Amino acid sequence: MKLIRFGEAGKEKPGVLIDEKRFDVSAIVSDYNEAFFEENGLEKLKKALESNSSLPEVDASVRLGSPVARPSKIICIGLNYVDHCRETNAPIPTEPIIFFKSTTSLCGPNDDLIIPKNSQKTDWEIELAFVVGKKASYVEEAEALDYVAGYALLNDYSEREFQIERGGQWTKGKGCDTFAPLGPFLATQDEIADVNNIPMWLTVNGKTFQNSNTSNLVFKIPFLVHYLSQFMTLLPGDIISTGTPPGVGLGIKPEPLYLKAGDVVELGMDGLGSSKQLAVPYTK
Repeated sequence: MKLIRFGEAGKEKPGVLIDEKRFDVSAIVSDYNEAFFEENGLEKLKKALESNSSLPEVDASVRLGSPVARPSKIICIGLNYVDHCRETNAPIPTEPIIFFKSTTSLCGPNDDLIIPKNSQKTDWEIELAFVVGKKASYVEEAEALDYVAGYALLNDYSEREFQIERGGQWTKGKGCDTFAPLGPFLATQDEIADVNNIPMWLTVNGKTFQNSNTSNLVFKIPFLVHYLSQFMTLLPGDIISTGTPPGVGLGIKPEPLYLKAGDVVELGMDGLGSSKQLAVPYTK
């Protein structure tokens, strides 16, 4: 299945994507949230869809929100592609680097990117994200995929000055509003033939900057589920973003390139769709 949420920001309804058409399933489930995943919602929804052929269709012009309602946490993995470590002059980690994005950074796949107040170094990062399907604590790596609900496209926007130059943890450069556009949809595991071989790309104003494949991940999803669950309980609906490949603005030579108002970022992954964000200035 491919799960979507649609409608005005903050008032999204759950839906599904079938043969590129959108359908409203709000009469079947209330939302794609922690309770939905915890109560075996994916299997229940699948069975309901098999017996219901008259779902209301949703117009393609309606805004898409994040395919997952605000989770308990968004966990990210840093420096998880060898070439990205090299372009940023960082050592290849021997254990996953963990940081968090605020849940308020989560937004729809095609919502505007709001460049933070006083930002000069807002950067892009295409990433494969996965969503936790059931409560996970001290999970064995061999069983880890049993805890994955599905996969989605995520752009891990980062303000590099906030992140690197102002001390403290990375989180301050990662959690700004609109810094985690997710989707367009959440694809359940059966929709993806090989999660370790997904081509991925990102462009800025039509120019390709990132062009890679999930085969280049240092730490793959089963290990990440296992590893993270040693340090914290993962709850249903939690979003885990697995890291970005080379081609971020920070790594461009001879001078880094950062986003400014009016820039357009587009990104996509085979089987997980594409998204597009227009950079706009902070105005409040």
